[in-house]
Amino acid sequence: MTSLDYLNNKFDVIVVGAGHAGCEAALAAAKLGCNVLLATLDVNNIALQPCNPAIGGPAKSTLVREIDALGGIMGEVADATYIQMKTLNSSKGPAVRALRAQSDKKEYTQYTRNILESTNNIWIKQACITEIKVENGKIVGAVDEYGIEYSCRAIILTTGTSLEGKMYVGLQAYSGGRLGERAAIGLSESLRKQGIITKKLKTGTPARVDKRTIDYSKMEIQPGDEKLSFYSFKPNRPIRPQVPCYLTRTNEDTHKIIRANLDKSPMYQGLIQGVGPRYCPSIEDKIVRFASNPSHHIFIEPEGLNTYEVYIQGFSTSLPACVQVEMLRSLPGLEKAHIIKPAYAVEYDYVPAVQTLHSLMSKDIQGLFFAGQINGTSGYEEAAAQGLIAGVNAVKYLNNSEPLELSRASSYIGTLIDDLVTKDIQEPYRMLTSRSEYRLLLRQDNADERLTKIGHEIGLIDDSQYQRFLTKQENIQKEIERLKETKLSATDEVNEVLAKYNEHIDRGIRMAELLKRPNITYDVFKELDEISKKTNEDVADEAEVLIKYDGYIKRQEQQVETAEKLEKYRIPANLDYSKIKHISTETREKLEKIRPTNLAQASRIGGVKPADISVLMVMLKG
Repeated sequence: MTSLDYLNNKFDVIVVGAGHAGCEAALAAAKLGCNVLLATLDVNNIALQPCNPAIGGPAKSTLVREIDALGGIMGEVADATYIQMKTLNSSKGPAVRALRAQSDKKEYTQYTRNILESTNNIWIKQACITEIKVENGKIVGAVDEYGIEYSCRAIILTTGTSLEGKMYVGLQAYSGGRLGERAAIGLSESLRKQGIITKKLKTGTPARVDKRTIDYSKMEIQPGDEKLSFYSFKPNRPIRPQVPCYLTRTNEDTHKIIRANLDKSPMYQGLIQGVGPRYCPSIEDKIVRFASNPSHHIFIEPEGLNTYEVYIQGFSTSLPACVQVEMLRSLPGLEKAHIIKPAYAVEYDYVPAVQTLHSLMSKDIQGLFFAGQINGTSGYEEAAAQGLIAGVNAVKYLNNSEPLELSRASSYIGTLIDDLVTKDIQEPYRMLTSRSEYRLLLRQDNADERLTKIGHEIGLIDDSQYQRFLTKQENIQKEIERLKETKLSATDEVNEVLAKYNEHIDRGIRMAELLKRPNITYDVFKELDEISKKTNEDVADEAEVLIKYDGYIKRQEQQVETAEKLEKYRIPANLDYSKIKHISTETREKLEKIRPTNLAQASRIGGVKPADISVLMVMLKG
């Protein structure tokens, strides 16, 4: 298509929703040459952070680094708009270390919108898409709320919490996907008419409070890091002034207020049927489920540099607004709090992802892709990762080329998508380090090593960035060799430095061998060695991890090799499971529902036993 085809409402790809998934999807498709219509309910809420104004955290920071390595923008935007950077679990192993950026919410939205508007082939429109058009099992177009028809060959649905969204503040219910934003009505019914199954999920968000009414002297300060880390692997990262967050706690008074008002909770009154996120429960859910816990941490987080709005993390609720005031004012430092926006819960439609392929395309409708919360996930990072993959694969579908399907061994993105399409998840999915069996291989620090080559092959990483990556990898290997070859003598000067770290050497020792000791980090070498002082931080950090954890890394690489043997057993798409003997009816039903593409995926389906895999292996060998 030509760029002027928009005059006739003709597009290659239509992206429905402009949250984090929609933005990544639209940008990927446009950069790869497609004409893209990006439809959103409100152009002022592009890439909005409707809940916590932050990017990253455990496991999620690895997703952001992977998005960046593949050519997405989330890492760049987070780096450009942070108001605090903090590395979590810094004293623990590299598999669980995580970067977290507190964002300026308005800057984040505007920065992303600027990127979208400066990218060729993206056409933004404020409209609700109410119908998908399908002919012969393939996407051919869409219709919006005004009755305007659009033609296309691929649609990516990234609707967040908007589909048939219903918001609750106490027992009062409102149609809406987010506070101040309407629900998307009509599209769910269109999907169901095409045979797509939809279900309900629930999420929520805390109140926003005026920072002028907070007494921070009664709270614990939570500053950012002095030594900054960043998400994007691109150069010229911005150094910005940081602002602190604060910590307070609930108490028995808070808990009494909540328990006394549970009858006003829509969740406890059965008005909300959807399942909420297990790892981010409402405060009333915490009080009920963890009744023996006398207190819960509550973090006070600014929403930006030029606003009084403050986010009360850990205090999500759907209780009435008047009760919320009483609850908040029971917290130390919030005795005089003024609520700017009340907390609320939202129930919305999603499409269980077992109906999609690893490419995120529907199993039944060619050209229809799903990404983000519509697939049953929670979190901006999970959404953005899916959006990027859906955008790339929509283009590959249009070009009749093989889809991009990342393996569990290659990335958290691959793990995330494989879990979604394989495990028939019944609650909002959040990425956790524990979900990956290869988490020591899939660290946030080596995301570029794992995925930049793929991003370059796709066409989202340009030649100059790829060359920087190759140079960095070469420098890492050179530094590892230097540390393996360079010997430190057991001089008084050397032992004087080592004594500060409770270490001592009686003989000469190679630097790599010394680095394997628990008390020794690369920073120690900066006190002993001029070359170490001048070594790039990213190179030094990666060299340290690869040397210090060499044995563990090799062990996980062997696990990957074992798993890959099962992946080589491809399962025909049209296999009739009803004719396979020696497996249970339950197993047949699950295999028929998921329709795994190989034995490795089949082995991860809940309820499928090792004996069932053996039967399938014998059949496939035969």
